[in-house]
Amino acid sequence: MTRTPLTGVACSIARATDLFGDAWTALIMRDVLLGVTRFDDIAEDLGISRKVLAARLARLVAEGVLTRERYQDRPPREHYRATEKGAELYPVLLALMDWGDRWCAGESGPPALVHHHDCGRDTAPVTVCAHCREPLTVENTTQIPGPGGRAGPGTRVLAPLLVARGR
Repeated sequence: MTRTPLTGVACSIARATDLFGDAWTALIMRDVLLGVTRFDDIAEDLGISRKVLAARLARLVAEGVLTRERYQDRPPREHYRATEKGAELYPVLLALMDWGDRWCAGESGPPALVHHHDCGRDTAPVTVCAHCREPLTVENTTQIPGPGGRAGPGTRVLAPLLVARGR
């Protein structure tokens, strides 16, 4: 079954999930960001087929999310590192982890904790307003049209709704 590309949809969520929306890609990024950077180690950790892993890594490199770096010349060996673009996915993964910890972790609790080096405490991610630092929720926010917004595939109903909200 061929997947419909979402790159043309006027929605940042659609465009991001077009690249990042499958479980393997999220888990590959988790591994690389947490220090599992060699192809064989990622394959072993995830139990993913080498063909699928190679395809996902190639796309992440082509999209500028990861870069390949040589760490040994004889025999030649490379590992993967997150670019700035890739490192900025970390808060996204933390948000998914936090949601999973709340709704999917089970009785034994979360499988991993986030430890903040600066204050020395275990923590959880919080999405806050860049201006007043108050938490952002569905109840206290709304989406309004942005400069790149338009009605089209993926936003035929949503775009007019956002326009109606205006400022």
